[in-house]
Amino acid sequence: MAEFKHLVVAKFKEGVVVEGILKGMEKMVSEIGAVKSFEWGQDIESPEMLRQGFTHAFSMTFSSKEDFTAFLSHPNHVEFSTTFSAVIEKIVLLDFPSVLVKAPA
Repeated sequence: MAEFKHLVVAKFKEGVVVEGILKGMEKMVSEIGAVKSFEWGQDIESPEMLRQGFTHAFSMTFSSKEDFTAFLSHPNHVEFSTTFSAVIEKIVLLDFPSVLVKAPA
């Protein structure tokens, strides 16, 4: 069975202290067992015309779609989503079963 991915690409509202949001997100995923892995990054290379204002990407991996569904309704996620939504100017979400082409070394 394929792993399931949750990919978020975001642009924060002007003046948001992103570090505080990141700490909150890291705390949330560490407390939810359904999250198999979590990583994030901030764009530092893309020309503005290509990134269209988006600055951060967040990726979560789940063992199954059922684990992802459990994550969505977890009280910690529901609570954090309210905080996260309030500081987002633009967002793209993609949720998909992953197709592994080349495994990590």
